[in-house]
Amino acid sequence: MTTEREHFTSARRRTLLKGAVVGAVPVVTGLLGGGLAFSGSASAADTLPEYAPVPAASVGPALNADGYYVGRIRGNLYWVTDAYYQAMFLTTTEGVVLVDAPPTIGHNLLRAIDDVTRANGMPNKVTHLVYSHSHADHVGASAIFGKNVVRIGHTETRRLLLLDGDPNRPAPTETFDHRYVLNVGGERLELAYHGPNHSPDNIFIYAPAQRTLMVVDVLFPGWVPFKNLAVSQDIPAWVKAHDVVMEYPWQVLVGGHLGRLGVRADGDIQKQYVADLDAAVRNASATVDPTPYFQKYGPSGNSWAIFKTYLDAVARQAAEPVVAKYTGILAAADVFTVDNAFALLESQRIDGGLLGPFGVHQ
Repeated sequence: MTTEREHFTSARRRTLLKGAVVGAVPVVTGLLGGGLAFSGSASAADTLPEYAPVPAASVGPALNADGYYVGRIRGNLYWVTDAYYQAMFLTTTEGVVLVDAPPTIGHNLLRAIDDVTRANGMPNKVTHLVYSHSHADHVGASAIFGKNVVRIGHTETRRLLLLDGDPNRPAPTETFDHRYVLNVGGERLELAYHGPNHSPDNIFIYAPAQRTLMVVDVLFPGWVPFKNLAVSQDIPAWVKAHDVVMEYPWQVLVGGHLGRLGVRADGDIQKQYVADLDAAVRNASATVDPTPYFQKYGPSGNSWAIFKTYLDAVARQAAEPVVAKYTGILAAADVFTVDNAFALLESQRIDGGLLGPFGVHQ
């Protein structure tokens, strides 16, 4: 039973999301750029930071009155976005194959599928749901498709979801370790696991007839990666995944986030962003003097203060030239580059053994 409070919370959430993104690009830009204030929040908005404008090339198509956009990629392959998240689906003579079910899109997935199948005369029932990986922000609306849908994911995805026990994310009923080919109603998806990257179970979903690749939380077309390099659990593998992405012969990329699809130039520019950030972090690690931080906090024995202030200083110095280069090219370069520099710095220390002042004591 849903309580009155739950009804209110759910309705308020829908109103905020819908009001933030509905129909107009300037509204989306304002939200993601830090300039949008909801009614009644003026005092909070006054204290929020200002960020560089979102480049026009980074913004996707306008959303409809329900707060989503659905469009054809090619043939019977479609995508849905709410400007925060993305999903992809194939319409077939036997039903719909959906890839991911982000909760922020939620029941708009059903509306989008109805829009498309009503127009193309295909059945609107979702018969198969592919999980890109186990994270709740991408598959947390899986339960709305009921118990009879065939859920497909990596073996590790099933293991993780069984551990989580989240009723909104039923575990896959069909799993694979390396490769899986899904043929439904004359349409084909090729699923592949190339090892851990963003998560231990993140897979690549390729639609060969449509020359379209969906891989989530690796490439962010038009934008810098989300905070801490997409909060990835294996940074070296996440960096290497960029090369795997570019080895596929795709023409269209569904990245799982934000409001537009990707083209191959987006992969090239993100690889360059990561390479520039890597070089800047290495340079800052070699040039930031750790002495002041040891002198300030060492006498009091506050070891964590030494680590924090020194590592933050390295990340800030590393981010500065990268922000300058990519502002106006990649959206939110000034929002997350310091965080991304910090994540790369920690990976260089822990995974790469570049320990700087915390290396082998002489």
